[in-house]
Amino acid sequence: MRKYLLRLYITGNTPRSQRAIANLFRICHEELQDQYNVEIVDVLEQPQLAEDEKILVTPTLIKQLPPPLQRIIGDMSNVEMVLLGLDLVPKFSQDEIFDR
Repeated sequence: MRKYLLRLYITGNTPRSQRAIANLFRICHEELQDQYNVEIVDVLEQPQLAEDEKILVTPTLIKQLPPPLQRIIGDMSNVEMVLLGLDLVPKFSQDEIFDR
């Protein structure tokens, strides 16, 4: 299995940020087992990192590894879209995703 390197950009300790963190860790735990590393970047504390990555909206998740680089915006509550963004094969077909 491939190792995933993920960086989640948030803005402060807001309910939306906390929801994105919880959703991301739940998805990673269920789908990636121990094959992931998540870095949380608070843009209020590290604005230069956000500027370097051209982060305009938070929460934003960047999948750095494995390639290709992907960006997912939002609180990670849409599990299907997060799985697609991570290039993981969902437990359901793509037809089911787009029929919703």
